[in-house]
Amino acid sequence: MGLHRGLNIDPLPARRVCLQFVFTDLAAMRQNYWLVVNPQSGVEACYKDPGYDVDLFAECSLRTMTAIWMGLDTVHKAQNNGRIVLTGTREIVTQMQKWLGLSPFSKVERVAG
Repeated sequence: MGLHRGLNIDPLPARRVCLQFVFTDLAAMRQNYWLVVNPQSGVEACYKDPGYDVDLFAECSLRTMTAIWMGLDTVHKAQNNGRIVLTGTREIVTQMQKWLGLSPFSKVERVAG
């Protein structure tokens, strides 16, 4: 999906942050993805558990995450409608729309959170 390429790490805490995404509509062995954000070295996408404490656990369908990433939906709307469940550090959860960013293929410049 390439989420890690457009991540804006500025709204995230100035420490290592581990984000886990669970795509509920994929096969069990392909549901879990992690992004590890390190202010010094950038963002790393992991397909196996990196072994860090998870700061944000996001559970949704791949379709929902794609719509958010493409600017067709917002984190806030998806959360209010129960299409995404976010568990974790409050500052990371509430800032998700800002740090997630948009796909470079999105025709939307900014999405209201």
